[in-house]
Amino acid sequence: MDRIPTNILINIAVGLAGIAAGYAVRYLVVETKVRSASDRSAEILAEARRSAETIKREAAIDAKDEAHRIRQEAEEEARERRKELQQQERRLVQKEESLDRKAESLERKEAALAKKAESLQKQQARVEELIQTQMRELERIAGLTAEQAREMLLKQTENEVKHEMAMMIKEIESQAKEEAERRANNIIALAIQRCAADHVAETTVSVVSLPNDEMKGRIIGREGRNIRTLETLTGIDVIIDDTPEAVILSGFDPIRREIARIALEKLVADGRIHPARIEEMVEKAQREVDALIRQEGEQATFETGVHGLHPELIKLLGRLRFRTSYGQNVLKHSIEVAHLAGIMAAELGGDVKVAKRAGLLHDIGKAVDHEMEGTHLEIGLALLRKYKESHEVIHAVACHHGDYEPESIEAVLVAAADAISAARPGARRESLESYIRRLEKLENIANSFDGVEKSYAIQAGREIRIMVKPNKVDDAAAVKMARDIVKRIESDMEYPGQIKVTVIRETRAVDYAK
Repeated sequence: MDRIPTNILINIAVGLAGIAAGYAVRYLVVETKVRSASDRSAEILAEARRSAETIKREAAIDAKDEAHRIRQEAEEEARERRKELQQQERRLVQKEESLDRKAESLERKEAALAKKAESLQKQQARVEELIQTQMRELERIAGLTAEQAREMLLKQTENEVKHEMAMMIKEIESQAKEEAERRANNIIALAIQRCAADHVAETTVSVVSLPNDEMKGRIIGREGRNIRTLETLTGIDVIIDDTPEAVILSGFDPIRREIARIALEKLVADGRIHPARIEEMVEKAQREVDALIRQEGEQATFETGVHGLHPELIKLLGRLRFRTSYGQNVLKHSIEVAHLAGIMAAELGGDVKVAKRAGLLHDIGKAVDHEMEGTHLEIGLALLRKYKESHEVIHAVACHHGDYEPESIEAVLVAAADAISAARPGARRESLESYIRRLEKLENIANSFDGVEKSYAIQAGREIRIMVKPNKVDDAAAVKMARDIVKRIESDMEYPGQIKVTVIRETRAVDYAK
């Protein structure tokens, strides 16, 4: 084995010595730091103990000062409370003394009142004794007891008062009736004079003039296709007969008849008549009629001064321009009723706006009564509720045929205006003879029942009132009689609208002073 060189060994020895020296130095440094840290921590602990002792002494001093301050405040508050209590005690003592004085005064007054009451009782006893003595003396002189005299006087006074009251009531009723009739006649006459209206008889046919008779063949068309197309689109019968240079349009729907008339006049003026052209002209006529309906509704509201109506109600008013009732144009009738009701409301101090509005809308149900189930009154009320009309207007419309009890002056006036407008000479196409016959037949049906005393057909035959003999017809029989009369009317008569049957049973006691 080769020997290790000397220089390597020296280097190794030097390295080991350096390592040992490094460890020794490091140990000395660490030891020094540890001792320094220990000394520092001991100093810090000592400082902390001194600070804690100082803070403790200061806190004890502050606590003693605070306790002393609280004790002083408590003592001060206690002194104040004692002072207040002493003052209250003094006030209570004063009040107690005052109450004692008042109690003594009341006791003296009570004693005085007791003496006065005793004196009054004695005086009252003496007065009653004197009254009894006088009553006995009066009874002896008159020969009647007190009760008998009292009853006689009361009866005599009652009879006199009743007689005077009956005479006064009769006189007042007579005067009130005369005055009411006079004023009513004046108001109605004034309203009719101020509201002049023209009445034109409406028919169910329209006549379209032709330039020549050759146009009839063109209207009929090849194998009748043109006339069939026109009748199918409009729902109106086109009558082509021997009438020279004229075609008759027949139908009960006046709006459809008007559309057919306008369309046919346009076709005749244009000269080109074939199914496609007919359809085009019917559509154009439909638009014109719709515009005319809106215009008529707006004109009616403007003419009557009724504003703020729902647009749909205005359209329905315009449709009334083409609606008739007994030959009377319903829109013209509604406008007249609005004017009459407004004039009478102004005279009587009612609400003119409500009266006019209800008068204009009272027959609004007739615009669609051929399209919906129910009477025109029920349909009209439903429409007014749908379009948010006021309760006053709806009530006035509901009462215009007497189906509801009127609760406002406007409701009564609308019903009166409706009757006045319908009763104008020439307002209705129905002949006088047939009208009288219908009323007579209505009364004859009612008079044919046993127990009927009198019957009256009123409101142009829309209502019949029947007076029965109370000793022959009781309440239950009256109800049954009304039902039987209704059935007889429905089976034996033809009439427009509906008829109200009212059976009246009453007992009257009548006497006369002579």
